[in-house]
Amino acid sequence: MRPQQRRLLGLLALLVVLAVVCLASLALGSRFIPFDVQWSALTTHLDTPDAIVVRSLRVPRTLLGVLVGLALGAAGALIQGHTRNPLADPGLLGVTQGAALAVVIAVVTLGINTLYGFIWFAFAGALIASVTVYVLGGVGGNAVTPVTLALAGAVVSALLGGLVSAIVLLDGRGMEVFRFWRVGSIAARDYSVVWQTAPFLLAGLVLAVACAPGLNLLALGDDVAAALGHRIRRTRVLGVVTVTLLAGAAVAASGPIAFVGLVVPHLARMIAGPDYRWLVPFAALLGADVLLVADILGRVLSGDAFDVGIMLALVGAPVFIALVRRKALVRL
Repeated sequence: MRPQQRRLLGLLALLVVLAVVCLASLALGSRFIPFDVQWSALTTHLDTPDAIVVRSLRVPRTLLGVLVGLALGAAGALIQGHTRNPLADPGLLGVTQGAALAVVIAVVTLGINTLYGFIWFAFAGALIASVTVYVLGGVGGNAVTPVTLALAGAVVSALLGGLVSAIVLLDGRGMEVFRFWRVGSIAARDYSVVWQTAPFLLAGLVLAVACAPGLNLLALGDDVAAALGHRIRRTRVLGVVTVTLLAGAAVAASGPIAFVGLVVPHLARMIAGPDYRWLVPFAALLGADVLLVADILGRVLSGDAFDVGIMLALVGAPVFIALVRRKALVRL
């Protein structure tokens, strides 16, 4: 079987796994809901307790989990490719800390204390932080490089993180709201959150597929890519915009969820190889699978006491350590 055929079968297998995991997400939790009850809840207007739980709680939670997982997986592959840093994740562009600062400001200065009120502030903060990182990465008229982008991201993230800590320590209400958003969760979200963020996430996924071929050339080195006639600056700008759309919308809707953007691209690279035309879709589907499985585990093992951000931290850290010990991180 040719490599291309194996990769197509791999993508199909990941889609099947995602469908199974979605069904499990609707069925499992603090209470098991049979599949026939799920079907009746989705196709009729039954008002039984199980039907209400499926329609109003588990369906939007599952949809948001799929979208956030797709976004974080693809964003992780892109940012590792652009920075050529195997330890990079979407937060390297300041997305997480920018969103966090915007949430804190909205809570403290405007009195907004609901997800539906500050989701747009979080998205705007992520956008502003990412633009700042990119501008600082090219300060002095120099071209943006993987090194300058990573350094600028580290500086901006540290600065914004310090501002967030200072504000929440001085304001108890800000700390109370912020700490729940900071955990990272897809629970207690309804359809409005899904519809608000879906256009940005879907647009980002389309752009991620579009900019994947350019990453293959950048992997050869900027000098080689330029010699082949590739427009490096345009690819870098498109990549930053794409990562910001994906990670910014995901963080705004669910809070910062760690390890998906860091671990999943390495798993995808082991399966699909280094070609970003395949790596990006593999990472996206793996991200959705991993995030939903972690959410289901949190519901089953702890009765919803452990949000998906906590479960991914508990599971993701050992998995990443095992990857590092089993095989040295690929040099990008």
